Amino acid sequence: MKVFVFDLLPYAEHLDHLKNGRELPYPLPRRHFKPDVAMRTYEEHLTAWEAMDRLGYDGVGFNEHHTSPYGLMNSPNLMAASAAQRTQRLRAHNENRFSVKWTPPAPRLREYVEALRAIWRCWEQGEKLAYQGQHYRFTLMTPNFVPTSTHQPMVPVTLAAVGPAMLRVAGEVADGVRLHPFCTRRYLDEVVMRELRTGFAKSGRTRERFEISGGGFTATGADDEAVARMLEWVRYRVAFYGSTPAYWPVLEVHGLGELGRKLNVMSKAGQWDAMAREISDDVLQLFTAVGPHRELARAVAERFGGAADTIALSGGYGVKPDIPPNLVQDIQRIPSTFAGFPAGW
Repeated sequence: MKVFVFDLLPYAEHLDHLKNGRELPYPLPRRHFKPDVAMRTYEEHLTAWEAMDRLGYDGVGFNEHHTSPYGLMNSPNLMAASAAQRTQRLRAHNENRFSVKWTPPAPRLREYVEALRAIWRCWEQGEKLAYQGQHYRFTLMTPNFVPTSTHQPMVPVTLAAVGPAMLRVAGEVADGVRLHPFCTRRYLDEVVMRELRTGFAKSGRTRERFEISGGGFTATGADDEAVARMLEWVRYRVAFYGSTPAYWPVLEVHGLGELGRKLNVMSKAGQWDAMAREISDDVLQLFTAVGPHRELARAVAERFGGAADTIALSGGYGVKPDIPPNLVQDIQRIPSTFAGFPAGW
């Protein structure tokens, strides 16, 4: 099993005094922005990534859409380039937000992946570009715009998915799926795996060549007090995501659909603080692998083992390289089904 961390690069100075309730107003006036704080934020997080690289982490994930009011993550590519210069093992994953007209996402994502691969085969294998779908059409590639061959295997493509339709698409056309942390072991076993197998059957893909990442939260710390603080952070996230109809299939598996509808009503009323109190400890446990550092590997094995190939050790929207190296290594020793991405074209 591989170990990643998800970092949202929070602005390194408290702005609580500017909040309206729980949220900062957007946009904030420029007078509150301090360039030196922004520079320190970047440097501290890059330094943390270097430390995690030395500890043996397998990767760091960050994306554009979770930003502070100052947009400190508005250029993931720059951070990816900086990380590549300063680390040896970490692979930086960034996802950009694209402004496109909304259509049902599953059919569009299927074509997007197919079109990407058609373009890459044109570049690398000299195949005629002739992709025509309902959403995308690529039929022209002049020699002047064909890059020099890299002689590399086909680039793996993984998709984020929650609902059955996107899970089937991932199993059909992608090389892996990145599950949302708002996921329980029961949902993983009964829904995620079922829909992925349906996709595998259409494409002839095998589970051994398909990577499953995530599928739950982790709550850990050096002692029980630290674990309890992390659990409260997770409790708020479960309430927040549970208020969104797109995530209700996860709750429905446990007969908790009414909880999601109640949270939705509360969110529209702005009752964000009260929502977390609706998440009982029993519900919280469904979504989380819990334990102090000394016990977390066992909790991860029970919560994710045999299903997920990669998990994330992160929380609180920041990165703290305080996980003991032996814990990272213990998690990495948990067996996983994934044997590597396909090497062919």
